[in-house]
Amino acid sequence: MVSGGCVVSGATVRHSLLFSNVRVNSYSTVQDSIVLPDVVIGRHCRITRAIIEKGCDIPEGTVIGENPAEDAQHYHVSAGGVVLVTPEMLGVRRHYVR
Repeated sequence: MVSGGCVVSGATVRHSLLFSNVRVNSYSTVQDSIVLPDVVIGRHCRITRAIIEKGCDIPEGTVIGENPAEDAQHYHVSAGGVVLVTPEMLGVRRHYVR
């Protein structure tokens, strides 16, 4: 399911939910995942069984959800094998205004 404002440009999205303003760049694959608003997925990425939090910018060539041991070094992996990715895990600090 793809929400309004999404751009899927030369990429493949299967069994996934893309919230608004998500961009999936060329040659990338997103499968069995949830991608929250304002996410950019770079070129040549493979994302499987993941939840990508709002505001993430996934670098080109990133592979998530294929190797649980490697994923656990960078992201949070649930007991069921679902990978959670937040901007902080990608080295991005978000500023909140209260």
